[in-house]
Order: sequence, then C-alpha cells, then structure tokens
Amino acid sequence: MPALSREALSVDVGNRLRQLREARKISMRTLAQLSGLSANALSMIERGRTSPSVSTLYRLADALGVPVTDFFSPETARTNVVFLKADVRTRLPFQRGLWEGLGGEQFSGRMMPFMLTLEADANSGPSSVVHTGHEFVFCLHGQLEYQVENQVFLLDAGDSLLFAAQLKHRWRNPGMVMAKAMVIISDYSDGDQPGPLHVEKLEK
Repeated sequence: MPALSREALSVDVGNRLRQLREARKISMRTLAQLSGLSANALSMIERGRTSPSVSTLYRLADALGVPVTDFFSPETARTNVVFLKADVRTRLPFQRGLWEGLGGEQFSGRMMPFMLTLEADANSGPSSVVHTGHEFVFCLHGQLEYQVENQVFLLDAGDSLLFAAQLKHRWRNPGMVMAKAMVIISDYSDGDQPGPLHVEKLEK
C-alpha cells in the first residue's frame, strides 16, 4: 500500500507544541506528567525527530488545555463566517494518518469539521471515546468501521453515520487500502473539548 502523501503540509508540529507549551509556562517535565508521555518522547517531537500519533496529539492537547485544532495554526480570533480554499487547508500528519482542518480552528461556533485519512488497520485504540454533542461521519474512500456502544457499523464510500457523542464509540480502518472520511463534531457544551477526548490512549 502506498504511504500517505506528506506534500504541502502546513504544520510544524514540534514547533507548534513548543509554542503552546511555552505560552502556558509549562515545563517539558510537567507536560510529560500531565500527558503521560515521557520527557524524551516530548523532546523528540519538539525537535522534529518523530511524528506524533493521533492519540499523542489528543493527549497533548488535553494536557495543555487546548482543542486539538490549536496544533493546526497559531491562535487567532475566531469568526462566525469561515471560507477556506482547498489549497490553504491546514494539514496535520500523525502516525499512520493525516488530519486536515476544515475551518473549525477559526470558527466561533460549536462545530469542528475535519478530514481524516487512515492507513490500513489504523484505529482509535482500545479505549472508547465519550464527549458531549453529536458526531457525523461520511466515508469518502475505502472502509471505516465505527463501534457505537454495542453496535458495529461498516461504512463504505458514500455511507454516513450520525450519533449522539455521549455514547461510547471507537473507530478503525478494517480494509487493505487507505480510508478517508469527513467527520463533524457539533453542539458540544461550552468549555468542552471534544478533540482531545475523541481519541485517547492509542498507544502507551
């Protein structure tokens, strides 16, 4: 299977992590304790020596107290109208996948849309996810398996799934080719951060 394209990525994850950490006056050792990651792993990420997994990004966002979309770009004033050209879409690579922001990082409302690309057998980890609001998933390419409580849904290209996000859920790419999906998280509570909660503990 061909590797995910890393062309035109607009995010330096290591530098952005350092900016977020230093802006909050959090030492690397403290962030390691808060996130459950080793100081060595954090150092490797900040120096650009390794690319963090999606769960690592969520854990770091949770530890820093920011939405995961803050890794996309410097914090800017949010607006109630966001127009985004395809060639300026922010792109964030993680291990075995690519996350593309669709304007949620600039939007003042409670909606977080993003594009998710997953390599074969990539998944959200063994722990289920629970957060406020609603979650909409539209499979664009390949297959995506979502488990919501005790129900398992296999999405092929063109299939969609909508559910109350307080139900326990997890996902994976069960196919042999890359999967691509649009995910929209909406109507979450004020102060909630569905990004950091969406994928936890993918790997120790």
